Amino acid sequence: MKAAKHESVERGSGNVFADLGRPAADTHLLKAELVSRIDVILRRRRLTQAEAAGVLGLSQPDVSRLRKGEFRDYSVERLLRLLLVLGRDVEITIRRPRTKRQGRLQVAAG
Repeated sequence: MKAAKHESVERGSGNVFADLGRPAADTHLLKAELVSRIDVILRRRRLTQAEAAGVLGLSQPDVSRLRKGEFRDYSVERLLRLLLVLGRDVEITIRRPRTKRQGRLQVAAG
């Protein structure tokens, strides 16, 4: 009979990129959230990658890479512009944090 392994579980920070020690983790998380919103819109519209490429002004391989999470070469501004092309309003709100912690980037879907 094998002894049970005891594994420890560590609570994450809410940003997997920071937890993994990635540089610019906040920006990477923001970009991941924006790409996720783009993907949801494309899925809801039931667009093929070729159709999505035409709408977004990208190549089909670029759409494929984007949907696979390969968005390192995309700026936040470019991702925001893709959301505009998809007919979404984008609002940027700057406010003081509710606590004394450092500010954070966040995407909220309406």
